[in-house]
Amino acid sequence: MTELVRSSLAGGVATLTLDSPKNRNALSTGLLAELDSQLRRALDDDAVRVIVLTGAGPVFCSGADLKEQRDPSAAPVTTSLPDILTMLWKSPKPVVCRLNGTARAGGLGLVTACDFAIAPDTATFAFSEVRLGVVPAMIAVPVLRRVNPRAAAEYFLTGEVFDAARAVEIGLLNRAVPEEELDATVRHYTEMLVKGGPEALAITKVLVGELPAVPFEEGLRRMAELSAERFTSEEGQEGIAAFMAKRPPRWVP
Repeated sequence: MTELVRSSLAGGVATLTLDSPKNRNALSTGLLAELDSQLRRALDDDAVRVIVLTGAGPVFCSGADLKEQRDPSAAPVTTSLPDILTMLWKSPKPVVCRLNGTARAGGLGLVTACDFAIAPDTATFAFSEVRLGVVPAMIAVPVLRRVNPRAAAEYFLTGEVFDAARAVEIGLLNRAVPEEELDATVRHYTEMLVKGGPEALAITKVLVGELPAVPFEEGLRRMAELSAERFTSEEGQEGIAAFMAKRPPRWVP
């Protein structure tokens, strides 16, 4: 059988590659099932410190497999896409989306569920659902947590194509770089991320997402407790000892 999602591991970084270029890495039942499996495997593997999600071919992901969606016997994307978006969003390991090219519709759900998103500056984007008579329903959950609300309304409602510079401006991407700089930019992020303590990274992901909704004084009280806990933790003590001894901490691959 053809492998629709490839996986590789090097230096603590697991790279998951959507590999169905013939249909522009569309979210077919088969691809979603393999992505779900590969994500779970990476999350369960202690050797994996950072996950990179990318694609093969000129398109990162074109969204739902429309041919499959016309088949009443096919499983809808609602079967597994919510689990995948949740795994990416809640992953205790940082996830970097390396867009190899253009993304549309459901593909942008994958992009925004990741912690970082870097794309070539030639890539284009669109929430094309309304032009098909459907809505950007599930992907709106991560998208509306990343993208400027007015921009999200504009592109959700119009389906207009926009470029990578605009995607950075509205919060869809972290960086848009010349294609020849893409791998070096992704490597810059992953090399920084593997230097962080695994527990510290997981906790920091949670507080970045949840702390803004906590009342100010309550936030300070809870964070004072967390700070004291982390300084006395085994990981915190190892990090301080490594800093004082001018050596890498034990968790650095």
